Amino acid sequence: MTGPESEGSQVRRAVCPGSFDPITNGHLDIIARASRLYDEVYVAVMINKSKKGLFDIEERIELIREVTSEYANVRVESFHGLLVDYCKQRDIPAIVKGLRAVSDFDYELQMAQMNNGLTGVETLFVPTNPTYSFLSSSLVKEVAAWGGDVSHLVPAQVLQALNQRLAKG
Repeated sequence: MTGPESEGSQVRRAVCPGSFDPITNGHLDIIARASRLYDEVYVAVMINKSKKGLFDIEERIELIREVTSEYANVRVESFHGLLVDYCKQRDIPAIVKGLRAVSDFDYELQMAQMNNGLTGVETLFVPTNPTYSFLSSSLVKEVAAWGGDVSHLVPAQVLQALNQRLAKG
C-alpha cells in the first residue's frame, strides 16, 4: 500500500493563508491546485483586528467552506498571530501562495525567507492562472461597490453575499 495510509508514511499538509475578504476565483484556483498536490490543505483566514473587513471572520469561513466543499481534503480555519506558529501547531511544513506578478514576488520572497528562517517552513509559489492575474479581493469589492459586474470573478455564493452586503450600505 502507498499513500498517506501506509505504515510509516507522512500525511502531506499545506496551508493557503489569506484574508479572503471575499474569496475570489483566483484564490479558489490556488486552493484547488494545492488540494491535488497535498493530502490535507488548510485554508487559514487571517484575523487582523486593525483592519475592518467587509465580511467578518465567521462569514468568510462559511463562504470558503461552501465554495470548497467539493474538495474533501480542504479544511478552513481562522488564525491570529504568526503563520509559522499556526503551521507548527498543526505540523504543516508548507505554505502555498499564488503569485500574480513580479511585484507580488518581491514581498512574498521576503516573507518566505523569514518564515523559513524562523521555523523551517517552506513556501511554494504557484503562478496564478493568467485569467486571474489582475484579480484581488480589494479590486472585486471596489468594482462591486460601484455597480460593476464581478460575476465572473467570484463564485455565485460569494457574489450573492457581496451584493447583499453592499445593498445594506
